Amino acid sequence: MASRMTFHFQAGLALALLAAGCASAHAAGDAVRGQALYQVRCAACHSIDYNGTGPAHKGVFGRAAAKAPGYDYSAALKASAIVWTAANLDKWLRNPEKLVPGQKMGFMVPSAQERADLIAYLKIASAAP
Repeated sequence: MASRMTFHFQAGLALALLAAGCASAHAAGDAVRGQALYQVRCAACHSIDYNGTGPAHKGVFGRAAAKAPGYDYSAALKASAIVWTAANLDKWLRNPEKLVPGQKMGFMVPSAQERADLIAYLKIASAAP
């Protein structure tokens, strides 16, 4: 009887660890899904390589906010001390106005998984050559 309980406990623990591993891998973001989301949700205003209605995303990771050359940023974003990390991009995409009141991006990504996917894509696509 004790060995049967041990087996069930170990099997349950293994399943819990597997589920936790899948959840953390899922939360990390999928760059392929992120690329598709970027095309659908972001490309109307942004490009990786050039400024449009929104600034270019080339080199965004590690860059201070409002520092991409040739783009007219809001005074609020220029005054912020934000550096674009995955965590700050997540906050920005969740609610830009909450992060930087007075900024000019009028778009939010409410889904945590979609934000993670977009960030995974941006991390790869925006890397300097």
